[in-house]
Amino acid sequence: MTALPRVLTVAGSDSGGGAGIQADLKTMLALGVHGMSVLTAVTAQNSLGVQDVWELPVEAVRAQFRSVVDDIGVSAVKTGMLASAELVEAVAELIAATDVPVVVDPVGVSKHGDPLLAASALDSVRVKLLPLATVATPNLDEVAQLTGVRVASEEELREAAAAVLAYGPKWALIKGGHLPGEAVDLLTDGSEEHWLRAPRHDNRHTHGTGCTLASAIASGLAKGESVPAAVAAAKEYVTGAIAAGFALGGGIGPVDHGWRLRA
Repeated sequence: MTALPRVLTVAGSDSGGGAGIQADLKTMLALGVHGMSVLTAVTAQNSLGVQDVWELPVEAVRAQFRSVVDDIGVSAVKTGMLASAELVEAVAELIAATDVPVVVDPVGVSKHGDPLLAASALDSVRVKLLPLATVATPNLDEVAQLTGVRVASEEELREAAAAVLAYGPKWALIKGGHLPGEAVDLLTDGSEEHWLRAPRHDNRHTHGTGCTLASAIASGLAKGESVPAAVAAAKEYVTGAIAAGFALGGGIGPVDHGWRLRA
């Protein structure tokens, strides 16, 4: 029996189960790959927000990474919440030694607006992490945080992509979900452009969309798909997950990672 493609997520834990490591592993299971994890931080988090965060020591992150990669191996890596400059730099060093596709989700704030990346870590993300990315997947708030470019219209997505690509990722996926109208994203490597469009669903339960999309892309790359094919398939998957998002607790509920099982 052929082994499943192996995808490693390096990210924080969401105790409410909607985002972070938990969303990553659910996505990987739904898309037919074997998910593995390196925990960078533990959050006390629910549908109302992030109440507290505890970063793991750099040596604990290194030990988890080496334990998994040296024994099991890895087909693709996805990064999410890295919290501090020290963790960003340690993870970048570890990833640089692997020869597999890397999806960087430069997580800066939670769905509720809670900070998940220290301001002092932004330079490390720009200089150390983004140059390693096969695909970088910032939303518009993260684009502004990293580049200073503020996008107010679909036409400005190109400017945002150019600013992100200037830091070295092979491809930039600029997520336009915060713009009015249909949900439009721009995927580009600076010469080739792919515009991905989907209907906007009237559903406020969208916790975990960024983590889910990045993990879905990494899953596709682990299967050997091209970047445009992996991103298109991931967009389709996350659009269905948003449509099926459900209420949980008293705030913003999660997307439904298992929606295809019930479709």
